[in-house]
Amino acid sequence: MARKTFSNLEIMLIVLFILVVIVAVVLIALLATNQPGTTCKDTTQPFTPFCPFSIHDNDRTNCHPENGASRERCEARGCCWKPVSSGNGPWCFFALNIGYKIKESQKKTQTGFETQLYRLPSPSLYGNDIERLLLTGERQTANRFRFKITDANKRRFEVAHENIKSFEGPATSNPNYEVELNKNPFGIIIRRKSTRTVLFDTSVAPLQFADQYLQITARLPSHNIYGLGEHVHKHYRHDTNWKTWPIFTRDAFPNGGMHNLYGHHTFFMCLEGESGLAFGVFLLNSNAMEVELQPSPSVTYRTIGGVLDFYIFLGSSPEDVVREYLTLIGKPLMPAYWALGFQLSRWGYKNLNDVEATVKRNRKINLPYDVQITDIDYMENKKDFTYDLVKFRNLPQFAHDLHNHGQRYIIILVWPGETVFPDYTNPQCINWWVEECAKFHQKIKYDGLWIDMNEVSSFKKGSIKGCVKNQWNYPPFIPRILDKLMYSKTLCMDAKQTGGMHYDLHSLYGHSMILATEQVINNVFPGNRSIILSRSTFAGSGKYTGHWLGDNAANWNDIKWAIPGMLEFNLFGFPYVGADICGFFDNSTEELCRRWMQVGAFYPFCRNHNAEGYKPQDPASYGENSLLVNSSKHYLNIRYTLLPYLYTLFHKANVYGDTVVRPLLHEFPSDSATWAVDRQFLWGPALLITPVLDPGTENVTAYVPDAVWYDYETGVAISSRKQFVNMHIPGDKLGLHVRGGFIFPTQQPAKTTFYSRKNPLGLLIALDEKGKASGELFWDDGESRDTFQNEVYTAYQFTATENLLDIKVLKRGYIDPNNLKFGEIRIFGIKNALASVIVKHGQGVTTLSPENINYNAKTKVAQLTGLQLELGESYSVQWNSLVFEKIDCHPEENANEAACIERGCKWVSNSKPSEPYCFYEDDYGYILNTNKRITQRENGMSAEIKRNTAYPERYKGQTPTVEILQVDVTYLSDNMLNFKIFDPHAKRFEVPIQLNIPSSKPDDGSTRLYEVTFTNFPFGIQVKRKSTGAVIWNSQVPGFTFTDQFIQISTQLPSQYIYGFGETEHRSFKHDLNWNTWGMFAKDQPPGYKMNSYGSQPFYMGLEENFSAHGVLLLNSNAMDVTLQPTPSLTYRTIGGILDFYMVLGPTPENVVEQYTTLIGRPVMPPYWALGFQLCRYGYKNTQEIENLYTDMRNAEIPYDVQYVDIEYMERQLDFSLDVNDFQNLPNLFDKMRSEGMRTIIILDPAISGNETKHYEAFTTGLDNNVFIKWSDNSDIVWGKVWPDFPNKTVDTSKDWDYQVEHFRSYTAFPDFFRNVTVEWWHTAIKEYYNKSLKFDGLWIDMNEPANFVHGSVNGCHDIKLNKPPYMPALQSRHIGLQHKTLCMESEQILADGTPVRHYDVHNLYGWSQTKPTLDSLQNITGERGVVVTRSTFPTSGQWAGHWLGDNTAAWDQMHKSIIGMMEFSLFGMSYTGADICGFFRNTTYELCLRWMQLGAFYPYSRNHNGLGSFRQDPVAWNKTFQNITRNILRIRYKLLPFLYTLMYEAHHHGSTVIRPLLHEFFKDKKTWDIDRQFLWGGAMMISPALEEGVTTVRAYVPDSRWYDWFTAKSIPQRRKWTHMPTPLDHINLHIRGGYIIPWQEPASTTYYSRKNFLGLIVALDDNQAAKGRLFWDDGQSIDTIERGEYFLAEFSAANSTMKAKILHNSQKSTANELKLGYLRVWGVGHNPPTNVTVTYENTSHTIISFQHKPQSQELFVEMTDKIFYIDKLVTIFWKTTP
Repeated sequence: MARKTFSNLEIMLIVLFILVVIVAVVLIALLATNQPGTTCKDTTQPFTPFCPFSIHDNDRTNCHPENGASRERCEARGCCWKPVSSGNGPWCFFALNIGYKIKESQKKTQTGFETQLYRLPSPSLYGNDIERLLLTGERQTANRFRFKITDANKRRFEVAHENIKSFEGPATSNPNYEVELNKNPFGIIIRRKSTRTVLFDTSVAPLQFADQYLQITARLPSHNIYGLGEHVHKHYRHDTNWKTWPIFTRDAFPNGGMHNLYGHHTFFMCLEGESGLAFGVFLLNSNAMEVELQPSPSVTYRTIGGVLDFYIFLGSSPEDVVREYLTLIGKPLMPAYWALGFQLSRWGYKNLNDVEATVKRNRKINLPYDVQITDIDYMENKKDFTYDLVKFRNLPQFAHDLHNHGQRYIIILVWPGETVFPDYTNPQCINWWVEECAKFHQKIKYDGLWIDMNEVSSFKKGSIKGCVKNQWNYPPFIPRILDKLMYSKTLCMDAKQTGGMHYDLHSLYGHSMILATEQVINNVFPGNRSIILSRSTFAGSGKYTGHWLGDNAANWNDIKWAIPGMLEFNLFGFPYVGADICGFFDNSTEELCRRWMQVGAFYPFCRNHNAEGYKPQDPASYGENSLLVNSSKHYLNIRYTLLPYLYTLFHKANVYGDTVVRPLLHEFPSDSATWAVDRQFLWGPALLITPVLDPGTENVTAYVPDAVWYDYETGVAISSRKQFVNMHIPGDKLGLHVRGGFIFPTQQPAKTTFYSRKNPLGLLIALDEKGKASGELFWDDGESRDTFQNEVYTAYQFTATENLLDIKVLKRGYIDPNNLKFGEIRIFGIKNALASVIVKHGQGVTTLSPENINYNAKTKVAQLTGLQLELGESYSVQWNSLVFEKIDCHPEENANEAACIERGCKWVSNSKPSEPYCFYEDDYGYILNTNKRITQRENGMSAEIKRNTAYPERYKGQTPTVEILQVDVTYLSDNMLNFKIFDPHAKRFEVPIQLNIPSSKPDDGSTRLYEVTFTNFPFGIQVKRKSTGAVIWNSQVPGFTFTDQFIQISTQLPSQYIYGFGETEHRSFKHDLNWNTWGMFAKDQPPGYKMNSYGSQPFYMGLEENFSAHGVLLLNSNAMDVTLQPTPSLTYRTIGGILDFYMVLGPTPENVVEQYTTLIGRPVMPPYWALGFQLCRYGYKNTQEIENLYTDMRNAEIPYDVQYVDIEYMERQLDFSLDVNDFQNLPNLFDKMRSEGMRTIIILDPAISGNETKHYEAFTTGLDNNVFIKWSDNSDIVWGKVWPDFPNKTVDTSKDWDYQVEHFRSYTAFPDFFRNVTVEWWHTAIKEYYNKSLKFDGLWIDMNEPANFVHGSVNGCHDIKLNKPPYMPALQSRHIGLQHKTLCMESEQILADGTPVRHYDVHNLYGWSQTKPTLDSLQNITGERGVVVTRSTFPTSGQWAGHWLGDNTAAWDQMHKSIIGMMEFSLFGMSYTGADICGFFRNTTYELCLRWMQLGAFYPYSRNHNGLGSFRQDPVAWNKTFQNITRNILRIRYKLLPFLYTLMYEAHHHGSTVIRPLLHEFFKDKKTWDIDRQFLWGGAMMISPALEEGVTTVRAYVPDSRWYDWFTAKSIPQRRKWTHMPTPLDHINLHIRGGYIIPWQEPASTTYYSRKNFLGLIVALDDNQAAKGRLFWDDGQSIDTIERGEYFLAEFSAANSTMKAKILHNSQKSTANELKLGYLRVWGVGHNPPTNVTVTYENTSHTIISFQHKPQSQELFVEMTDKIFYIDKLVTIFWKTTP
């Protein structure tokens, strides 16, 4: 029957009729429902856009995203028009009064919150705007937040995702994010709670929500954006310079354009900076869209349907973000093991013979090769479920042959020419699909399915009849999709599916086909995994399918772009991904295909595939012995060797959501250099692939991340680290490196995985710098489904540490039928050859035969073969290395080969400038005397050792060798031990200091933290920490020597982190172990690099890699040096005494100091006034100058407590004298100052003049009492020269120093403070001076090393052997001898028990011996606590004195070094320390002195002091600005003195540190282990000073805690990261740590007055809104108040808006009953203001009306000065906050 043909008129009438009917229906519907619905906004209403006066070009959001923007069109949309000054930004951008607003408060729901959004009146962009929207927020997990915006009245299309379930609540209670809503215009802001970083902020541009146009913009925290797809991104990191990426599935070529490709992926990840933190964003929307990345940086989404359904994921690392995302959408598939083999395919096989020839030639070359794939060639006329019965007649037999060879077969399923398209949203269609695939499998035994063209692709636009022109096929806005036509190369958008309209479902088509094909796999391969490979994908498709990157081309661009593509699809949840190796289109050159085969061997989906019409490119086609074939086989064999590792990575992806192919930034997110690296990639965390991606080159610029890396093939460690290198990669090679710290399971390769799975397993161990590594293995049958869920698998954990490999079975649920065994272990990074290898299995122990132990000294690789470690069993493998520790055998100068060999050592030349050439042989030292057994005691053990006489005696003929030694180890406590090595047959000098040795109690040792063993050949002592197995002392190191005047012992160290040894100037707190030697011998030597200074502190603290700490003291007072070696190891060399070591085990750094001060004595408790600011100068002219200074300081109102006088107050620098010409009024001035609340300190030197013409009582009484040091062979005094001048002589200061010493300095005698009679004489002299001449409050003892201005004595020295011993330690002026600037070493001193000793042995104890008698005298005479400050120190000195860091210089580097010095003396048990503020030598500068005053305000001992001849540098010597800044900073110090005084109590009572390195509090953060430009007061206050000239910012580290800025009370957002702190000249960075309560007091001019002021408390709340603190209080000056219990101690705690005081101790004599609590500051109290404050005092409630809340800083300030709240009574303060 013929069809009727309508005329044009009839057609027009029909169309008009239809339009009238439509309008009528709409009007009737509106009238019936009385709802406005979606309306086209009436643009005739007046609208004035509010255009920002000034907006940066980069901050604009495009209001006219389609082409053709003009001013008229822009303004018609109600937007702003302004050309950009430069760049690609839009000229038409949104006004500020467009968008939506929130009218009502948000409603709390079970899942989070919801609220409604109302459109602001404005013109419409594309019509049909939704007037009222519903916003729902769901706090789904601690790290996942969802917000959805949709029509409030009408249901819209939403993606129905099989894995994303509806969240029913409850909302998580403590999320890691904060959500804030802006009301008008609406915006949502999402922050990371811990750092306050804004992650996603939509308030930067208006929300647009129309029926077919949805737009939202969000500002991001960084430009480091990754993801969004599917496209060709030429780089992994996005370019944010106005780049727009369309997302809409499309059959298009991945040729480098910015068009949309096969998949639809809206997920992206963004780094938050160098913290390593990251977050991800996912928009669940399947409609066509575009995403614009803008340089602000921000992201704009424009989609043409559905809803805005966002998920935000927070991660502590990029990997965490991916895990969070995949937990939502579905974790990746677990591929069959065979699917990880190499695969061959092509479109264009002419017939089956062609395929078979390809298989045959690649089998012939022994190419590892698992899978053959056929493209549409095999079909009959390209029809699914058919095969060509002519050209592919024997296809079933072919599949069978593949199976017989252990290979697999995959077929493609696509559409024929003119076709229909299955609706996979229809259940009946899925059944049909399953049945058809199953029937075809009965014909052809395929093993996997490749589904292509499922975007859905059509070679016709829409249909063979085209598409109707309507709103679906021609929406008002079309994203920048390819061709700008919705139905280009696909179906019409108004096509219907069961699940909805194709307009909404288009990008889901491939996903729906994947789900249907997954049912095919379940049906055809019941219980097995098989594999699906799909071209089109959606979020969550990776749970079922792999993906290849599409129809690429054989060119050098596409080989590069494949890496970003793989990295992105790993983000999207598709670890089974790869590109067509050698390219799909075009002919590949040999070089390109060779390079592509190399890198393609490490694609997870590893397939060589090309197109019809091009030459074959399978490897064998290039020739059997071609370079390409050999290279391909080589790297495919490596791939197959590593398949157990790759399979384990896939298991972790499947179970946890890890990536497999991984960008470097995922492992090194804090390293900004990795953020843009996309020409290298990783397999998991540990295999680094660096391919050649450019033609004609063998050199690649590659990045080496911050780890140890080994060449996979040679095992050689590469020297570069954290830098780009030029890597040479020959034509047959690929850059392949394994990361230290990891263990790789391996298996001998074969031609297919069917056979390789039968081969022996192995392990590749790549040790890190600590000699550790770990790894895993997941093993099942390789094919069964859900083996992990059904527990049908075997899992291993491998751990290597301390030369021990632990092979631990975690699960044994699968018994492999092939009886697999681990047969070989390769170890990279073994420093020394292996002596033996022991294998333990249960109770069985096997020693590996030597022929099975191979070691390559050049590559440092050990290979263990012949192992038979059964899969499924646990084992341990322990190897013992032949240790060759390089210990310098010729530490003296002028080493040469002959001298080295003469000592029995070996000469090894090297190119390292700091490394010596002469080393001990491996067994040089002592050995156990086997004739005498090791004696085990209840509290220790002993052994006798003898010298290995195979080597010559050291210094033979110069000093006798001790052939037999006794070794005693004593367990002093659970955390302390002592080991002593001495001559059992001859008494030697031992340090005459009584330590606080714990009384040992009998026990079984089970609670001891350590175990000690003796080792042999050579002899050594090994101390191991039980909890971790870390060996913290191991002296089984060559070179142990014990002679009368040279003793040497070395130990290996557990890490590179060593601190301590003094007193010398160190450039860093952490020691540099690169062959640095430090001498220790007390000397009058101003601080200088490697110059031994005033004291000897042979103590160090070591950190261990597992975060424990220990300390070691060598109690030896002879001259010594220590050498720190890079292995790491340490060598002691001392020239006398014995080896008497004490070790404390911590395990925290603070524990180490507490235990050490238990042993040596707790730090002295200074009087309160000694914490005030102090002034001194060497060079005051007279009393009037000091009085003027005092007056000026008072007038300037600068806090100031102590005034000093240096030696100028004396007559001719004589102790116990007063210059009556210039300082006759000094006693009156001191009395006046003391009456006004000040204190005074005078200097005393030990040397006493013996040339006086008048009676000098100090000398005559000393002479009468025999107190002076004399020669050992007669009764003559050892005369030296120091400061005292000859009487009756005028000093000519124009002469040089040596001339002045010779002609003007008196002979001086040196008191021997060991003698009891000297102690009495010293006390009498001080008392007489105090009572008759000058009152003082403290004593400063100087020059007590002892210093001498002549070398040895005025008559020289006699004993060369003692003054120039055979070995001269590395001391300043070592060429002169030990007598340099001190006494002769043969000088004799007498101990308190009458024992004579040589100064040679006790020189380092001179200052120590003077210190306690000085403090005892001071306290006895004044009746008060007083303070002693000493220059020379030794362990235990801190019990009696403070210490200043010596005669420093006015130089910028000295400030930094002062911090190091204070931290070191904190280790040494001396809390009251500081440096001369502004510098002692040289003239300071204005800026230097000001910065130093800021820093010095936080020295415990805070004194400004400088030297003779330098300009004044006290605060009032400068201008008003200087004075104001100084006053302000000192007022902060004085305000904090109750806190500092409490810290001093804690140090004195418990042994804690006051000046504290950051590592003491944050020892589990290794970044703190190197920090020495910041420090802490206790655990609560961080000081980050400016230490360089001209700086106005300080780069400071913020440890992992909440910190508050002292000046603003605001918490800072940074944590565990470096930050730049603004530091103008008037500022120092001070931060209070959350969780602490700080007592403070209003400052005053002196502490005498400040102690009378009200007390305040700062409550710095932590993340849990809690805090604690303590206050110690006594009268501030009495002696031994702590020991006598005459003090007050309270503990404060804050929680739940309440601060409570708990009194721990109270004495009426403490004066706490006079101290009133007047203020409370609560920091971090929150935004909501408290409504009332109540104080409960002595059980009575008081309402406080004077309080203030500062919302900006979140501070609550409470003033209670109108009340009387004494601190010695119980008090509770409560503040109530209304939410």
